Amino acid sequence: MVIFRKADDVQQYLSKAEQPVGYIPTMGALHAGHTSLIGQARADGRLTVCSIFINPTQFNDPEDFRLYPISTEADIALLLQAGCDVLFLPDEHAVYPQGTGMATSYNFGALESVLEGAQRPGHFRGVGQVVGRLLEIIRPRYLYMGQKDFQQCRVIGKLLELMGRDGETELIVCPTVREDDGLAMSSRNRRLTEPQRALASVIYQCLVSIQSKVGSLPFAVVQKECMELLKQKGFDPEYVELADAETLELLPDYDMSRKMVALIAARLGKVRLIDNMLIEPTEA
Repeated sequence: MVIFRKADDVQQYLSKAEQPVGYIPTMGALHAGHTSLIGQARADGRLTVCSIFINPTQFNDPEDFRLYPISTEADIALLLQAGCDVLFLPDEHAVYPQGTGMATSYNFGALESVLEGAQRPGHFRGVGQVVGRLLEIIRPRYLYMGQKDFQQCRVIGKLLELMGRDGETELIVCPTVREDDGLAMSSRNRRLTEPQRALASVIYQCLVSIQSKVGSLPFAVVQKECMELLKQKGFDPEYVELADAETLELLPDYDMSRKMVALIAARLGKVRLIDNMLIEPTEA
C-alpha cells in the first residue's frame, strides 16, 4: 500500500493507474464495514483508494468532533490486511488549502432538511464540502459507500449531479455490515460502555419490527411502539421514520407501491447511533 499526504502527489500517482479507481472516503476508526467496501472494490477489479480525514465542517457538535476516535496506526494495519492499494492521509491544509471558509458549498434542497439534516443543521453542507473536494483530488471512476449512512448516500448522489460528475463517477452503495446481534458497525460503537453495547441492538430490533409489520399494523402504531421501547431501554430517540427510499419524503404510512426505508436515530448516553432498513415494494 502506498501512502500519500499531499494532494498533488496522490493525483500524479493515480493519473498513471492502469485500473479504474474505486474510492472509499473515511474518517478513520476503521472497522469491518469499511474493509467490506475495500473488498467489494477489489472484487470489482478496481485500484482501491481509501482516504482518512476527520472533517471539521460536518460536525455541528464540537464535543462530537473532539471525541471522534483516532486510531491511525491500527487503521493502516487494517487497510494493509484488507489489500488496499493507496491511502490518502491528508491534513486540513491539503484538503482545504484556502481554509474551510473558502470551500465550495452545495445546496442539497429537501435532502438536507429532513432526518439527519433536521437534527444536525449544516451537517450535509460539511459532508458536501469535504467529499466534493476529495472527489476533485482523487477523481475516481467508482465511489463506494455503505448503506448505514443512507441519507448521506442520497446526498452524495446529488453532489455528483451538482458537480457534473454523475457521468464520470458511479456511486456504489454496499449493504450495511452488522455485528452478530444486528448492531450496525460504526466507528462510534467503540465509545459505548459494556452495558450500553449490550442494549445497542434494540435499534436493529425496532427496524425489523417496522419491516415485519407491513400490512398488519399502521406505521403510526409501530412507530409509537418503537419509540416507547427505545425509551424503556434507556435511549433518547430522535426519530423513528418511514421515507421514500429515493427522495427521502417522509411517509405517514406504509406504501407498498414504492421502495421505502425505515430510519432511526437515537442517543445512548453520549453516543448517537443511526441505522436503517429498506422495505421493498410489493410486486404488482
